[in-house]
Amino acid sequence: MLRVLVIDELEARAGEICAGLALAGHQVAALLPTTADLTRRVEEIGPDVILIQTDAPSRDTLEHLAVINAAAPRPVVMFARRGDGRVMRKAFKAGVSAYVVDGLRRERLQPLIELAIARFEEHQELKHERDEATQKLADRKLIDRAKGVLMKARGLDEDAAYAALRKLAMDRGQPLGRAAADVVEMAKVLL
Repeated sequence: MLRVLVIDELEARAGEICAGLALAGHQVAALLPTTADLTRRVEEIGPDVILIQTDAPSRDTLEHLAVINAAAPRPVVMFARRGDGRVMRKAFKAGVSAYVVDGLRRERLQPLIELAIARFEEHQELKHERDEATQKLADRKLIDRAKGVLMKARGLDEDAAYAALRKLAMDRGQPLGRAAADVVEMAKVLL
């Protein structure tokens, strides 16, 4: 059972969504009429999924979703009456996992939520891989700079400088990148 935050400015239309979620075995964590103060509300409510129904997402809605996506990402399903490719691209950049144009039917609700969760998880994994690769590259650059510092300061060759850096990291119980950063910082002070 998922806890779903439903956002819809039309109460009658929101009732249909809530009924569909209940039939699918999910709990409506809250029903909001707007995305105003969405970050705080998501923190308070802690939904598993955010479901938004709108005629077309406003710039404010997309900005609120982008903040949520950066601070506390969640799968977001958006049902819109109008389909504009430019708006859809902005919605996906803001963190929307599934954007459905003019097609909310109860029987489609569960598969669309599952699709949004799958796309969200895939996107989160890609972001994690990207962040990990970026960190490895940054560490590699620091290690090269630290080796250069050791080579210059101690007159070591590259292999000996790397061995000294590894020993320093092991002695301190630090990752190699952290030890390299410390060497580079010390060199700024001493040299």
